[in-house]
Amino acid sequence: MKFIAPSSELLQHLLTVNGAIMSKPLIPILENFLFDIKGHELTIYSTDLETSMTTTMTVESKDDMRVAVPSKMVIDILRSLPEQPVTFNVDPATHGIEVVNNNGRYKMAGQDGIDYPSLPEKSGDGSFTVPANVLLRAISKTLFAAGSDELRLNLTGLFVEMKGDSVNFVATDANKLVRFTRNDLKPGVEHNFIIPKKPLNLLKTALPNDETPVVVDYNNTNVFFSFGDTQLICRLLDERYPEYGAVIPEQNPHVLTISRMDFLSSINRISIFASKTTHQVRLKITGSELTISAEDIEMANEAQEVVHCEYDGDDMEIGFNAKFLKEMLAALDSDTVQLKLSQPNRAGLILPTDNDNDENITMLIMPMMLNNY
Repeated sequence: MKFIAPSSELLQHLLTVNGAIMSKPLIPILENFLFDIKGHELTIYSTDLETSMTTTMTVESKDDMRVAVPSKMVIDILRSLPEQPVTFNVDPATHGIEVVNNNGRYKMAGQDGIDYPSLPEKSGDGSFTVPANVLLRAISKTLFAAGSDELRLNLTGLFVEMKGDSVNFVATDANKLVRFTRNDLKPGVEHNFIIPKKPLNLLKTALPNDETPVVVDYNNTNVFFSFGDTQLICRLLDERYPEYGAVIPEQNPHVLTISRMDFLSSINRISIFASKTTHQVRLKITGSELTISAEDIEMANEAQEVVHCEYDGDDMEIGFNAKFLKEMLAALDSDTVQLKLSQPNRAGLILPTDNDNDENITMLIMPMMLNNY
């Protein structure tokens, strides 16, 4: 049995789904891609049993076949070849694979594709469609805020909350929270689920930054993302997400408006001098001046800067984790942002000043207790 495929096109398809391959899986066959050929269509599968990816391409073939191919070896050999047709000869008895090109031939041990784990099938419980660039934006603006503590598994993923006529994407680690709302997505139902980080990071790599439609199908255990000739399937986190809305303050009357890049640049510089343990920076707001300072008492380091701002509210001093501030400000792309405050011991809100009807971003950051110095 054999098939012929363009080397660079095949390589690109393999790289698209390679992220789901585990380096040292408990089941050895999971180190392989599954090549499944029906007619002239090659479907390539990869899985770690939690996240699975598939992609399809057209090849020259007279035989239907199903064979597991060593992932690292086939990628390495295709990477080293110039663009040319490559022939794969597969022995149906031993599943041995011979790769033949213009200059030589290379043999590798394959496995019977029948032993490859089957992927979950769509059950049709629910579905909505989102442009690829919108989904990419939703992941990029939120995922950094998700937690990594395995003891709080429900906070380690992205919460997708369908509201009928809008969709919220929410991530939090209990110290910071980001809610990204799209009012132009109309799922038509109220439902929610939690997606783990790994498949979302794979999606960030695989999604095109254009308006390619992404069909999102889901059931109680899995979510399926289908776009172009690629599909990603992942198991959902079977956890209950906290009532995050209760922690977002409705009234933060003290409003600071500032250039996002000026604020971010100043935080970047001042945080160099902050404690390496707490990463605390102090914000002192008086009139139209924001004084940003930090001190590391143990290392005798300190720094202070004054940044111009607009402020409507009472004078205030409040402390924040500089790492969280930098992540949030870097994730936004508006020229100016608002920092809404109430008291030094209450959560602050960071909002872009250009929220529009289709998109709304709310970022929450918990304060730190100030050390007097």
